[in-house]
Amino acid sequence: MGISSTQLSYFVIGLGIFMAAISFYLGRRKTETPILVSVIGFFTAIIPPIAFIYLLILLFKRDLPKTQSNG
Repeated sequence: MGISSTQLSYFVIGLGIFMAAISFYLGRRKTETPILVSVIGFFTAIIPPIAFIYLLILLFKRDLPKTQSNG
């Protein structure tokens, strides 16, 4: 008894959506291109250890400086 290819593809797609959402959230705070960070996060889900390392890199990256608005 193993896992079917359908179950594996559901897992990878689910992990991809999770990675894209978390990457977008972290990308908004830490980069100037959150959409690109999110897309890269989605595709790293194909290889879960790479996805985990990518999340750790984003997590420990410094936040962007906040700009103050005159208003």
